[in-house]
Amino acid sequence: MSLRTKFILFATVIHVLLAVMAYFLLKENVYLFLGMEVLILVSIFITAQLYSTFFKPLSLIRAGIQSIKDKDFSTKFMGVGQKELDELINVYNRMIDQLRHERVAQAEKHYFLEKLIQASPAGIILLGFDNQVEHINPAAELYLQQPASNLIGKHVSQLPKVWAEQLTQLQTGSSITFRVNGIRTYRCHRAHFLDRGFQHYFVLIEELTEAILQNERQAYEKVIRMMSHEVNNSAGAVNSILGSLQYYAPQLATDHREDFDNALQVAIDRNTNLSRFMANFANVVRIPQPKKVRTDLHEMLRNLALLMQPEFQRRSICCKLQLASQPLIILLDQQQMEQVLLNVLKNAMEAIGESGEITINTQTNPAQLTITDTGSGIPENIRASLFTPFFSTKEYGQGIGLTMVREILVNHGFPFSLESDQEKGLTTFMVRF
Repeated sequence: MSLRTKFILFATVIHVLLAVMAYFLLKENVYLFLGMEVLILVSIFITAQLYSTFFKPLSLIRAGIQSIKDKDFSTKFMGVGQKELDELINVYNRMIDQLRHERVAQAEKHYFLEKLIQASPAGIILLGFDNQVEHINPAAELYLQQPASNLIGKHVSQLPKVWAEQLTQLQTGSSITFRVNGIRTYRCHRAHFLDRGFQHYFVLIEELTEAILQNERQAYEKVIRMMSHEVNNSAGAVNSILGSLQYYAPQLATDHREDFDNALQVAIDRNTNLSRFMANFANVVRIPQPKKVRTDLHEMLRNLALLMQPEFQRRSICCKLQLASQPLIILLDQQQMEQVLLNVLKNAMEAIGESGEITINTQTNPAQLTITDTGSGIPENIRASLFTPFFSTKEYGQGIGLTMVREILVNHGFPFSLESDQEKGLTTFMVRF
């Protein structure tokens, strides 16, 4: 039974008893009866006043509690002129103001944090307790090369292949560094935070590609310049001496002249080849910044395919051009980009060897180019090293072809990737413009 019901029941019983007493007084004395009636009316008035005094605060408290339950911190009460009730109202209003300020501050912090996550150059993946992706920011979308809609709700083991392998084994509080397609280098750190008493996890992704490339470039530039300087100086001096020795050929016996001339020529040619060999390395560090102009990529591809057609025919390789119906106009350095595409096409041709197919595909939305060959594929264990300077799988390779490709595309700001499926014998090189 509620307090309100008890009070009403008590007041009713008391006034019923007073009414019964008034009834008996009516028979004894009319004046006493009238006095009792007045007393009953005064009692009813006082009871009503007490009811209002006692239960109005309870109504306000109930309304305040309901507002707090509904998280409505905008409702405040006005004073009613009663000291005790006004004190209660003042306490409630101060509490509501504090709660409203805290909620606004929390909302502002949450909004700021959300904006910070969205604008962060570092990739952030928020995970649930069971390692399901709950949120992913734009930087992480770019790194994983998939939209958030395709990733949210998935387990980390369902992320793109390399990411799934690395993040599945990543423990909370630890970091890991790895390469994707032998091109981009990432460092991932896993940590946790508490939200409303529950533990949540997140993975922070930092791309190290540019820093590593810069360090690599500084290292091999210094080495190549030093080697090139020493080799060219030595080769030039030796060639000069060898050239001078040719003047002594007429002084030799006729039977020895031919061997002498041949030996000198072999030495001169070897020095020349050595200088050319070093020049190839020096060219890698002397790649100028691209001079970009509007270029029809489709026209460039047709010209390159025509240029390499004799070699394709000799090897029985079919080159298919699957170009977008709309022109693909790109701001690029035409000479440098031709060098990139020639390197990629030659690698594809050499991977096939004899009898195969190279498919050149473009699309405009998003603007990208893919070159796919039906060679033997690239073994998993060497993919991470493909774009490393001076690394080569060819017997006499110098390891500068893909390094040059990497440098040119990085200078252009064009993301690229190299993927291979050994089971299907397919290798795809992709450039996004």
